[in-house]
Amino acid sequence: MKILNNGEQILAALLALADPLKAQNSLRYFKTAKGQYGHGDQFLGITMPQLRQTVKNFKHATLDDAVELLHSDWHEVRMCALLLLVQQFKSADAQVKQQVFECYLRHSQFINNWDLVDCSAYLIVGPYLQNKPRAVLYDLAKSDLLWDRRIAVIATLHFIRLKDFTDILALAELLINDSHDLMHKAVGWMLREVGNRDKQVELGFLTRHYQQMPRTMLRYAIEKFPEPERQAFLHNNVIIN
Repeated sequence: MKILNNGEQILAALLALADPLKAQNSLRYFKTAKGQYGHGDQFLGITMPQLRQTVKNFKHATLDDAVELLHSDWHEVRMCALLLLVQQFKSADAQVKQQVFECYLRHSQFINNWDLVDCSAYLIVGPYLQNKPRAVLYDLAKSDLLWDRRIAVIATLHFIRLKDFTDILALAELLINDSHDLMHKAVGWMLREVGNRDKQVELGFLTRHYQQMPRTMLRYAIEKFPEPERQAFLHNNVIIN
């Protein structure tokens, strides 16, 4: 009988968890119809707790195993691969962290939905760049690939949590005219995270740029503002001191 490698064992374990009903719901939730951002994606119907438990069960999986899984057509298998990469990055020495980081960006075309980016970019790209030059973020932000641009923005959550706002403010300016709704949401979300830590910094950015910000970006950024303040931004009645 053939002995399965780690990647094959993980895939078999995930296929055994498949739930067709949940998979159908995911097809709608992740916008997989023709012309939508998730067109062509395929789902097994596996929950995040199940995926995290699978990662725990295969904690000795290698970087090669994760890459093999990342190339899967199944959304949840790619998610499992990214959770494995996050786990490997957290427990690695500097050399392996670099390998995981480089592998992550080299295969970014497979990190091709917002949840895949959001579960991993701020846990790999952000920490890796903590004490390094961050030019790669700006290269990603200029990419034609939507997911590269989202990786750049979500990676800054790591810095934001450390009250380092320089990169997200610069990226928000760079991406303020981005054409994609998922980028409007990502930038607005990160601006809101800035405001959660220093509202004056967020207000400074908003008062300079709110009139040109896409509506969705602005709504996400001001979601937690008091209602009168929200309405002032939404109706262009902000008083700038």
